Amino acid sequence: MTDRLPISVSMTAKNEAHNLPRSLGSVAGWVEEIVVVINDCDDNTAEVAAGFGAKVIEHPWQGYRDQKKFALAQTTSEWVLALDADEEVSEKLRADISNFFQGEHRRFNGAIFPRKVWFLGRWITHGDWYPDLSLRLFRRGKGQWSGSPEHDKIELAGEAKRLAGDLHHYSHPNLNSYTAKIGVFSDYFLERQLAAGKHWSWTDCLLRPWWRFFRAYFLRRGFLDGFPGYYIAKATAFSTLVRYSRLYEHERDTKTVR
Repeated sequence: MTDRLPISVSMTAKNEAHNLPRSLGSVAGWVEEIVVVINDCDDNTAEVAAGFGAKVIEHPWQGYRDQKKFALAQTTSEWVLALDADEEVSEKLRADISNFFQGEHRRFNGAIFPRKVWFLGRWITHGDWYPDLSLRLFRRGKGQWSGSPEHDKIELAGEAKRLAGDLHHYSHPNLNSYTAKIGVFSDYFLERQLAAGKHWSWTDCLLRPWWRFFRAYFLRRGFLDGFPGYYIAKATAFSTLVRYSRLYEHERDTKTVR
């Protein structure tokens, strides 16, 4: 493919020099523009991004969702591909996007496609982590970042076409990188629960973790991914327990346990 597609890649990054060759290398040369918004880097993220022809912008951290909103506002092409630094456009997805722009894109304002995670030495293709359909390609002005601060998503005005190719995701290079996020996400969860006036309950702590394991491992066939599938289901159950237990901890500390 020699002609560049009318797409701006929008990305935020902090200390991602090790990931950028894979992520930007998967889009460089066939998109019109790459915009990378960085913050507080102490590695050569800016230099690596610039080496792929990216427009690099330094901007203070505003949280996942709002930082991505800022990056989106810097794009100029007709379409936007929102990409994280630990993601990669697979060859199949690239071909699907190219075919989409043969004319079908005129009937849609976006495209969704599955996101596939590399974890513990294998691709995860079942359970809660797959297909993880993601809306990442959209017409500029028709899509906007929304959702919670830790679980942001694109809200689209109009219809989206489903593509078959996978967006590759290298989110957890090891077990520690996964477990480190449990506490961070539980902080966000607690904030949302308190804002909604929620209270701790035995039912949530007893039933929700077991349901998450059963759904991921059995209903969504996580067992087909071997030990990694088992680990994901158990870890998801544990993180659910942690999140709902934060309400107990908060009410204990504030002497409001019921």
